[in-house]
Amino acid sequence: MSKTQQPPDEQPEPRPSFRLTVTKREPAVKLLYPVTGVEPLSWSEDHRLAVCTGSNVSVLEQVCDIHSSGPELSLHRTSVPGPLKTCVLRVGPLKDVEQCRAKFARSKDPSVSQKFMLDRVFNPEGKALPPVQGYKYACWSPTGCDANGRSLLAVLTLDNRLTVNANFDRLQWKQLADLTDMYGERLAESNYAVNEEDKAADLEEFAEFERRHLMQTPVRMEWSSICTTQEILENNTCRDVGTVLLAVLFENGDVAVWQFQLPIKDRSSIISCNTISSRIESPSVLAWWEYEHSSRKMSGLIIGSALGPIKIIPVNLKAVKGYFTLRQPVVLWQETDRLPVHSIKCIALHHPYQKCSCSLVVAARGSYVFWCLLLISKAGLNVHNSHVTGLHSLPIVSMAVDRQNGTIYTCATDGKVQQLSPIFTNVALKFEHQLITLSDMFGVVKSYGIAVSPCGAYLASVTSEGLNNGIHPVNRNFQVHFVALKTFEEAAAQLLESTGQNLFRQMDLTDLVRWKILKDKIIPQFLTDALDKKMEGGPLYFWRFRLFLLRVWHQSFKKTSSEVLLRTHPKESKVSRPEEGFVETSMAEEQEGQVSQSSPNKTLRDSAEPDGDCTPAEEGFQEIQQKIDAVEAHLTREHMKHVLGEVYLHTGITEYTSIPTRGVCAYLMANRDPEDRTAQVLIGHVEKKMNKQTFPEYCSLCKEVLPFTDSKKALCPNGHLWPRCFLTYQACQTLEYRRCLLHDSIARRPVPEDLEWIKRLLKGPCTLCDSPVF
Repeated sequence: MSKTQQPPDEQPEPRPSFRLTVTKREPAVKLLYPVTGVEPLSWSEDHRLAVCTGSNVSVLEQVCDIHSSGPELSLHRTSVPGPLKTCVLRVGPLKDVEQCRAKFARSKDPSVSQKFMLDRVFNPEGKALPPVQGYKYACWSPTGCDANGRSLLAVLTLDNRLTVNANFDRLQWKQLADLTDMYGERLAESNYAVNEEDKAADLEEFAEFERRHLMQTPVRMEWSSICTTQEILENNTCRDVGTVLLAVLFENGDVAVWQFQLPIKDRSSIISCNTISSRIESPSVLAWWEYEHSSRKMSGLIIGSALGPIKIIPVNLKAVKGYFTLRQPVVLWQETDRLPVHSIKCIALHHPYQKCSCSLVVAARGSYVFWCLLLISKAGLNVHNSHVTGLHSLPIVSMAVDRQNGTIYTCATDGKVQQLSPIFTNVALKFEHQLITLSDMFGVVKSYGIAVSPCGAYLASVTSEGLNNGIHPVNRNFQVHFVALKTFEEAAAQLLESTGQNLFRQMDLTDLVRWKILKDKIIPQFLTDALDKKMEGGPLYFWRFRLFLLRVWHQSFKKTSSEVLLRTHPKESKVSRPEEGFVETSMAEEQEGQVSQSSPNKTLRDSAEPDGDCTPAEEGFQEIQQKIDAVEAHLTREHMKHVLGEVYLHTGITEYTSIPTRGVCAYLMANRDPEDRTAQVLIGHVEKKMNKQTFPEYCSLCKEVLPFTDSKKALCPNGHLWPRCFLTYQACQTLEYRRCLLHDSIARRPVPEDLEWIKRLLKGPCTLCDSPVF
C-alpha cells in the first residue's frame, strides 16, 4: 500500500472561469416545528425530501405534474409521526434496572449521580429535564427496497429509537421494524457480550450499566447499495434475489450491519445482523465505501471520530456473492487534532489519467473539508489526502453531493454555501469553488442544512430568520427553500444524453424543462431538432420525452385557476376534457358520465372544442393536440406489442388472466402500419398459438364482458366506464388495478403468486413518466 499525504492548503483555490447560475424556486415550505438533529435534510433517489423536526419527519415529494399550468414546484407533503412512548434501552431485567436507577440517582458520589441524572441515555424519562422530542437523523434506502419499488426511510429519534418506515398509498407511513428493540433482544440473549473477550459484569456497577447503554445507543446509520444474487429453485430455474445492508454505528464504536431481503415487508425480511468492532473512540459519523475494480466489487465502512481520526474498516460480505472486502483497516486521517468529523460522503469517479475508477472521500471537519482519493493500481491501494481551507468562517453544518458529476456543496450557519468541483491532476486532485449566498435570495437567514436532488438540478435548504440589526429574532419560523442549480439548456442536454433513460429517475431535470416551457410557451427549436434525431430508430424513451414536452406545451396555453375566475365566458363553463388514458378524480368521472348521458354521440373533446371558426390561437392549440395524438398512437402500438409478446411467451392461464388478446390483435390489424413487420409476425404467432381460445376482460363491478372497441377506455354494458391505458401498462384492467404516482387508477384485484410474469408486466413503470406503478 502506498500513501502520500499533503499539507493543508494555505490559500483558497482559484476561482473558476465560469460563474454558477442559481435561481430561486417557489414555493417556500413552512415547517410547523423547529428543525432538530444533525444533517436534518435528506433527499432520496425517488425525489422525496425528508426534514427532521421536533415532532415528526416531514416528507416533501416532488411531483412533475403535467396537469398543472402553474410554474411553482409541485410538492406532495406527508409526515412520519413520532413515537407515542419514550424509548428505554433494554439493559437487563426490568426489576433489576429499576433498582439500579434508584441506586445511581441517590449515589453520594457526584460523578455517578450527576452523570446519571443529566445523561438522557441513562435517564430518558428524567422528571427534572425537558422531554426529549424530535429526530436526530434520517436516511433513505436505494430505490427498489419496498414492495412498490420505492425507497424506505430509516429514522433515528433523539431518544435513540431506530426504525425503518415505508410509505403506503402515498399518504400513510407505516413502521416496518424497530431495530433498537430487536438489537436489545439480541444482546439480552447473548448476555450483553458481543465478542468472546467481553465478560458479563454485575449490573449494579455503574461502569457495566454505562457499557450496556453505550453498546446499543445509535449515533448514525447508512444504507448500502442493493446487492443482487441469483438463487437456484427446485425446478433448476434461477431467480434474482436482492439484498440491502443497513449499517448502524453505536456510541462504543461497534457497528451493527443488518441484512434485509428485498422487498422489505416487516421484521421477517431481516436475514442476519452482524456486529463489527471498529475500535474508534468517540465515533461521530459513518458512510459506506463501495469500490469496483476490474469487475470486482469491494465494500467497507468509513467511520469518523469526534476527536479527528477517519478510517475504513472491513465488512465481511461472505453471504453476498461477488463482493469482496479489505484485509485490514485503512487509515485515512490518523491525527487526533480535536477537529470533529461532522459528515462523510463517498463519491465514485473515473480517473481521466489512470483510465480507471476511483473513490473520492470528503469529510467536513470543523470549517475545513478533508478529502481523500483512493485508487487501486498495480502497486496496491494509493491514498492521497489533504484539506481544503478558506471556505467558511464558521463550522460546516451540512454537506451534500451531486453524484452525477462529483460536485460537493458545503454550508455554514451564516447561509453561505460553497460549491466544490473536483479537478484531476497528474499528482492527485484540486478543487475549484464558488460561493452561493442564500441571503441574496431569501433575505438574512440562518441555515441548518442542505440537500441536493438526485440529478443535481435543485438545492434544498432549511433556514430560519437571521440577525436583524444585530438582534436575534424572538420567534423563529423554519422554512425549506429550493434553488435551481442548472439552466434549461444543461437540463435538456442531460436528459438527451442520459444513459438510464428514465424520466421518473430524472424528475428534477424534467421539472426544470417544464418550468421553462410554461414560461416561454414554446419548445426551443434546438431541443426539437435534437429529439427528432434521437427518435429515428431510437428507444421509446425519446418518444416518451417528446410526449412529455408536447403535453407541457399544451398545458402552457391553458388558463390558470386565477385567470379562469377573473374571466367568465360561456364557452369556458363547459366540461374540459382530461388527458386521455388517465383518471383524474371522482369528480371528473361524474362530469364525464353526465356529458356522455346528455349527448351520447358527442365525445368530451367535441364538447370542449369551440363552435364556429377557429382563431389562430385555437388552430395552434389543435395542432399541438394532433401531435400529442400521433405520439400516443405510436406508444400505444409499441406497448400493445409488448403485451402480446408476454402473452406469447407464457402459457399459464387462470381465472385471473383477462388479457384482451383478440381485441389487441384486431386493433393492431385495423390500424396497420405497412413498415411495422414485427407486429404482423407477432400477431401471426399469437393467433396460431391461441387457435380459438378467447380471454375477454370482465368488469370489476358487475362481471360483464368488456368489449374491446377502444384502446383507451372500456364501456361496460351496464354503464361502467373503465380506462384502458396502454400508456401506463394498464392494458389488462380487470387483472389488477394499480395506481401510478401521477395518474390515479380506480380499483384493485389480487394476482396469484404463480403468475409472476403478469405481476412483472403490471409492475413495470408508467411509460409516460417512468414512475413506479403500484
